[in-house]
Amino acid sequence: MSTFITSEDGYFALTKPGYIALVILMLIIMFLTAFIVDKKQNAKKFQAKQLAFAGIALALAFITSYIKYELPMGGSVTLFSMFFICYIGYLYGIKVGLITAFAYSILQFIQSGGSYFLSPFQTCCDYFFAFTALGLAGLWYGKKHGLTIGYIVGALVRGLFHTIGGYIYWMDYMPESFPKSLSAIYPIVYNYSYVLAEMIITLIVINLPPVKKAIDKVSDMARS
Repeated sequence: MSTFITSEDGYFALTKPGYIALVILMLIIMFLTAFIVDKKQNAKKFQAKQLAFAGIALALAFITSYIKYELPMGGSVTLFSMFFICYIGYLYGIKVGLITAFAYSILQFIQSGGSYFLSPFQTCCDYFFAFTALGLAGLWYGKKHGLTIGYIVGALVRGLFHTIGGYIYWMDYMPESFPKSLSAIYPIVYNYSYVLAEMIITLIVINLPPVKKAIDKVSDMARS
């Protein structure tokens, strides 16, 4: 039908170039929104204290990403590693959030993806785009319930980039045990199984009164 959309038996689907165009469009929207919001947030610049807290968050996220539970179908639930990256965006705004998240994406690539990849674009979907998306939590800088909302958005968008990469590159690796009738949603099930599991556990923990109180104290110190 076109370069980007194909039709078969009355159903429409994106072609590989269509998925790539979709990701590019998403990135343009994401960073354009970030630029506009950054101008309105009046967030502090990336100064010494911000750099120190961002570095600590990066270290904690990287260390806790090694502490994980492997799910039977694949993917892993880590010890709150996504939270530390989203937290920096919540503390200091979208610009610092995206910079920190991009640095984390490089660490993740080195940790688990540097030795094997199918294509540069697949690497971007699975690492650089996906983990940088955690910085979108910075859109809720200074907002009521901003940490919770920002974390949810960051985690869901991370899963979305993984899922798009799954449709483009990983469908041939679907296990035989997965129901053939549900093959069309395999990348969604695979990627969101571990993203949502970690997200739900993290949200429960960070909203416990003692933990929430501790986070508030750290936030006051980080912003003072």
